[in-house]
Amino acid sequence: MVKRSTLLRWTSILLVLVALSVMPSVPRAQAQSAHKVLGGPHGVVKSNKGDLLEGMMVQLIAAKNAVRTTVYSDADGRYEFPKLEAGTYTLRIAQPREFRPFVKEKVEISGPTAIEEIVLSRLTNGEVLPHTPDIAAQMTGTEWLMSLSGTGDEKKLLTVNCNWCHSYQQIFRNHYDEQGWGHIINRMTKGAGSPLINMRPRGRFNDEDTARLVKWLATVRGPDAKDPPFVTLPRPQGRQTRVIITEYELPRLELATHDVVADTKGNIWYSPHRSSYIGRLDPRTGAVQQFHIPRETAGVLPGTHWIYVDKNDVVWGTENWGHNIYRFDPKTNDFKRIPWKVSEPVNSPAVGNVAFDPDGFIWRTRDKKVSKVEALTGNVVTSYPTKKFASTYGAAMSQDGRYFGGGAWPRDGVVVVDTKTGEVFEPDSSPNSGPARGEFDPDGNYWAAGRGGMLVKFDIAKKRIFEYRLPTPYASLYTTHADKNGEIWAGMMHAGRYVRFNPKTEQWTEYVLPEPYGLDRQSWIDNSTDPVTVWYTDHEGYIVRIQPLE
Repeated sequence: MVKRSTLLRWTSILLVLVALSVMPSVPRAQAQSAHKVLGGPHGVVKSNKGDLLEGMMVQLIAAKNAVRTTVYSDADGRYEFPKLEAGTYTLRIAQPREFRPFVKEKVEISGPTAIEEIVLSRLTNGEVLPHTPDIAAQMTGTEWLMSLSGTGDEKKLLTVNCNWCHSYQQIFRNHYDEQGWGHIINRMTKGAGSPLINMRPRGRFNDEDTARLVKWLATVRGPDAKDPPFVTLPRPQGRQTRVIITEYELPRLELATHDVVADTKGNIWYSPHRSSYIGRLDPRTGAVQQFHIPRETAGVLPGTHWIYVDKNDVVWGTENWGHNIYRFDPKTNDFKRIPWKVSEPVNSPAVGNVAFDPDGFIWRTRDKKVSKVEALTGNVVTSYPTKKFASTYGAAMSQDGRYFGGGAWPRDGVVVVDTKTGEVFEPDSSPNSGPARGEFDPDGNYWAAGRGGMLVKFDIAKKRIFEYRLPTPYASLYTTHADKNGEIWAGMMHAGRYVRFNPKTEQWTEYVLPEPYGLDRQSWIDNSTDPVTVWYTDHEGYIVRIQPLE
């Protein structure tokens, strides 16, 4: 005889199974909408053969302000936008690549609009893409280098020495003979800074390596060189698709935007390398207000570099070509310029990256010492001599103000100063690693972006260097930042990706960007959101917001 308790247990199990069988299934996109920032327009992307397409970049461009919002289709081809302002938009696929372009004008959006299925047809069934003007414009620098012939050593000459001023597309769209490439390389490698106004007698590398680079360029991009078919990087999958990317166009051309930072009201400030107008973006409206930095003299190139907003919303910045620090109060329009005494001639780079400590002093490394400087006078308060590295390109202070850190690019190593004990650490990094700009993580470790394609960590407890190479070839880093959770973020220059690295698990997540650049010279992380939100300004002249969904 079956016990009553056993009957009751089986009856309960059957009731649960029946209940589960009649529950409606929840589509994946609907399940995703539980995320607090979603709940906007949604739909499906498929091929004309009925295949559901993952990793397609679906983009809505607002007619009102040209703000571009991009989301990514998941493994079921589903995508979902965040809540967007009601209005008229252009719907398109960013970087269709192997598929024919898809653009639909005058799409009306209001709330969680169900968008008609996006059906794409392939341009080619091959794995390698034909070299057409439309496809070439979508290729990253990494994909150009993967596709061009040549040895790894020849390509390394380019990626080590020519990876921080502009995109590789700017190089490879051209065809010149050996003499023409020789003139260009001479100017590019001997010019002092990106303006190329002042020339230096020595270039970035020796005459033999210069000749090898010129020979290779004349071979692969000479007058008679054939355009190569393109080998491509994979589309995003899985976690890579769980992100929203918003792009804000800026009102001037050829800005060469350099840095971003936020004020206390959530506005995003940016600095241009080629203009005397800094700007403030209101992310809520997409509106940009510009502020003029007065010209110093007619012979000094306008342009700024580093930018910082203090707790009173006063803006500080550097003039890299004029060799000054400036202070600007947007509430009163009060402007003050503080000249720094340097040996370099004007229009050569000299006053670039510095850092504020919690007490309002500026820190820098030059002339074989790390110095603490009065912000309003430029006078040195105290300094710590260096033995190995005369200067650093990067400059950062730990949150408690105890440690200074900087990458020693163009040399291979970092400088870290313990201001409490007076100790100066100058460890070497691997050859051609080129640590540049960076930041301290919550545990006090200094992270630097390696221009050779790696993250460089100075472990404050072990007093030694650890390196983590990027998962994508021919990519470079310029700056890197740690968030409140200790994860490390950086734009992968020339790879069209923004990378997220978890040091605890050593997991990399590459977020594929809608534009094939990723020329990130400085980022700002908003730690008030969950997950964090990352902002960077692309050197091509627009500001990018990255919102991971996990």
